[in-house]
Amino acid sequence: MSDTPSETPEITAEQEHLDALLAVVDESRERLTERMRKAQRRRADIDQPQTLLERDHETYEVAGRLDEYSAAEIGLFFGRIDVDDDEPENPVTDVPGQPALDRRYIGRIGLHTTDDEMRTLLMDWRAPLARPFYLATTLHPEGVHVRRHIRTRGRTVTDVADERLSGGPGGEDGVTAGDRDGSVAQEGALLHAVNRARDRHMHDIVDTIVAEQDRIIREEHRGVTVVQGGPGTGKTAVALHRTAYLLYTWREQLSNTGVLIIGPNRRFLDYISQVLPSLGETGVVLATPGSLLPGITARPLGAETLTTQEVKGSLEMLEILAAAVRDLQTVPAQPVNFVIDGVPVSLTPAIARQARTRARRTHRPHNLARGRFRDAVLDLMCDAMAESIGADPLGGENLLTASDREQLREDLAEEPAVADAVDALWPELTAEEVLAGLFGSSQAVDSAAAEYDDLTRHALLREDKPDDWTEADAPLLDELAEILGIAGAEEAEAEERRRWRAQVDEAQEALDILSGSAYQDLDDGTDAEILMAYDVIDAEQLAERQRVRSSMSTAERAAADRTWAFGHVIVDEAQELSSMAWRMIFRRSPNRWMTLVGDPAQTGSPAGVEDWASALQPFVNDRWKLHELTVNYRTPSDISGIATRILAEIAPDQEAPACLRDTGSGVRGFPVSELAAAVHGAVDAAGAGLVGVIAAAPHVSELDERFGTATVVVSDVNGAKGLEFDEVVLVEPGEIAEASPQGLNDLYVAVTRATQGLTLVHDRPLPW
Repeated sequence: MSDTPSETPEITAEQEHLDALLAVVDESRERLTERMRKAQRRRADIDQPQTLLERDHETYEVAGRLDEYSAAEIGLFFGRIDVDDDEPENPVTDVPGQPALDRRYIGRIGLHTTDDEMRTLLMDWRAPLARPFYLATTLHPEGVHVRRHIRTRGRTVTDVADERLSGGPGGEDGVTAGDRDGSVAQEGALLHAVNRARDRHMHDIVDTIVAEQDRIIREEHRGVTVVQGGPGTGKTAVALHRTAYLLYTWREQLSNTGVLIIGPNRRFLDYISQVLPSLGETGVVLATPGSLLPGITARPLGAETLTTQEVKGSLEMLEILAAAVRDLQTVPAQPVNFVIDGVPVSLTPAIARQARTRARRTHRPHNLARGRFRDAVLDLMCDAMAESIGADPLGGENLLTASDREQLREDLAEEPAVADAVDALWPELTAEEVLAGLFGSSQAVDSAAAEYDDLTRHALLREDKPDDWTEADAPLLDELAEILGIAGAEEAEAEERRRWRAQVDEAQEALDILSGSAYQDLDDGTDAEILMAYDVIDAEQLAERQRVRSSMSTAERAAADRTWAFGHVIVDEAQELSSMAWRMIFRRSPNRWMTLVGDPAQTGSPAGVEDWASALQPFVNDRWKLHELTVNYRTPSDISGIATRILAEIAPDQEAPACLRDTGSGVRGFPVSELAAAVHGAVDAAGAGLVGVIAAAPHVSELDERFGTATVVVSDVNGAKGLEFDEVVLVEPGEIAEASPQGLNDLYVAVTRATQGLTLVHDRPLPW
């Protein structure tokens, strides 16, 4: 199929239909834009917070709908089906006397007429009635007689291809001659998508989704769904289309809780960032494991040794972090002496130890248990003062009354020196302070990790820059935030309850005034039925209407809140997550509704997943569902042959996916005389398209400085995960294989990034 439009009746007819739909889009866009202008002009005249919030909400909704209409510039529709329907909404009239057929155009968004009938003009690809477009085959036509693939470029139809799937009318002139076997059109659309030149952003597959992908996208399982597949099987595309599908079908629930998509690195997130808007969806939160914590910037995993990554990702860190916090709950070596109103009193080691025990027995987070520690210290010191002051010389009962004791305790509590001493023994802490203090002190590491070997303790020590966070630190900071709790949370909650109660009281007073006035006005001896204020609203409802809420979108609020509970979480390259990272991510999914995408054979992290059951068992036991993708759409068979040999070494029980294509531009070798010169020659030989230069980490900086451009991406394997290139230049595969215990896994990832050709720049023997 060519992208150059040709004058055919089919293309002409579809262009006319596209023009008509675009006219609807343009009219709606113009109307919404005017609404936006009016809403923005009203802002200056608004002095009521509630009215201002409603105006902002309207602006946000209109902006979202305008974003949806931007799909018109990407390609408004891509197909149509003529399908059996007893009550067709858009009946096919091409061939008289045939059974009732409905003509459904399938696109990225839905369009309807604006009259009372609300007739469907364009069906959103996620709608149930659009599903036959993806599932129909000649063996199981799903009621579809003809499926038409329509290719567009912007606002222009460039090509049309039909498949006859069952008896009945065809297109305007029936089925094209080359497509009578019912498979050429679908395969042609797939091959066009696979063979088109890559750029730095991913493209959607909405027009080429196949049946096994569609089943996963529309999976109704409300637990953890695992999507496993070898390189090039479309795992990422399936995950993103599933995101769009869930936002469409569960919009009411997910609009308030949001969807979180986690990818392996920032380059990957940039790569996928345009897919969801092209599918008619915006507003999800995109993050890496290292960027989940607001205000924390983390360097890539490669910034640390493999041993450090493994230690920080292991569950042993739970004990080490808890011990690090306990070590900061101290007892003075000697009594701390004070004089309160002329009376000497001491905070002894015994008092501190007893108070610490009481605070720990609450099993509350450290910062939330500070109040209990403080109260216990004051109680015990007060008892000591009372014994000193009120002791009966004759040995009788203490002479102080309960009121005297209460005054003593107040005096202690108001003494700044006492407060400072208590705070020093049980300080208010942040996660960053604790972790930096641990990493920056060999004494702190030796104490917190006393039960572990020298290798583990050495891996944690980072005395020069203890707060230079990496992605392996993010789960530790998140865990510490749970251990510590939010300082002042109880006070803030109590203050919010107080403000709310005051607001309700004000609303109650307003209702009383309204009702009283109404009864006075009606005091004429009649029994007229009239709705009073209390009949339509109560005090809490009225207060709720006056409450000022944030005008931020759900995605903006979620990204800024560490404790946000997302409605659905999608994790790509999930095999890279450590045990500690799994804890961090499941914390954000209390309902355990997740889609995990990955392949254990591609695990490059020493702390990553070996098998899904072991990784998921602590969180969902066996309540998860596995789907496998079996067709490699990306990698030509000559490159895939290399990958299959590597797979046999790293996962002999795992079957390689079948290849869609026989060959691309081929596999080439490039001898090394001098590394930079060899890479230069290989990049030049790779030709047009997006080129990925993948090398071991020590070479990346130098090669990127020399060769990185808009069309040449230089990266180590970790930075290339999830990406694809037209051509890959793989530098010294043997060095990559030897760089880590997962070196062959990394090599498996690297060789399968190419959609066309692979150039091997090497001096060492190839490791396959």
